[in-house]
Amino acid sequence: MKYLIMFLFFAPLFMWSQTHFQNGEICFKREKYEQAKIEFEQAQKEKPNDEKVLEYLGDIQCHLQHWEAAIPYYKKLTQWQPTNADYFYKYGGALAMKAKSSSKLSALLLVDDMKAAFEKAIQCNPNHIGARWALIEIYIQVPSLLGGSEIKAQKYSNELLKISPVDGYLSKGHIEEYFKRYSNAEKQYLKAIEIGNSLTTYQQLASLYKNKMNQPEKAKQILAAYNEKKKS
Repeated sequence: MKYLIMFLFFAPLFMWSQTHFQNGEICFKREKYEQAKIEFEQAQKEKPNDEKVLEYLGDIQCHLQHWEAAIPYYKKLTQWQPTNADYFYKYGGALAMKAKSSSKLSALLLVDDMKAAFEKAIQCNPNHIGARWALIEIYIQVPSLLGGSEIKAQKYSNELLKISPVDGYLSKGHIEEYFKRYSNAEKQYLKAIEIGNSLTTYQQLASLYKNKMNQPEKAKQILAAYNEKKKS
């Protein structure tokens, strides 16, 4: 008991002895994002050009779902480091989440910036998987008159197939599912299962059976098959 009391007494002193950056990291890891934000804002005053501080501040705003507040942090990082793929990916992601929570008109005004950010991420890192997934989502959801294109979505899906076959087949299944070609989607998800044999691949197929093909028993069977394989 006395050791617990000593810890509670010295813990605040320990926090006080750390830098704002270190305190911010501790709070961030503990998911105390509001407190982490305060610490990193203080750290930014001390080192206004510290990239990691800026990235943490952007990440915190995303965890708090303050997408518009996150955008300027990531945008500045892309300006500071124009060859860093992850900065462009995070910038595009924040734009995409802002678009998702905005009106249709406001969202459409962000499409070109989103595309440019994800395309730049691929340019910086030709093997970037997340950016391709994001572009697929944009091209299938945006109306064709406003820049949407299944052909372009398939192009990025084909690129994924070369980089990561599992992601490739999952993305192809996702495209087929979006356009309500459920039998084709099933085939693509089965290929993903054959190669990846992961929970994600089984879940995608189970979701298709349950939510789109009205086959809940088949969904249960596919998940049960995964559980059996996991045991063996």
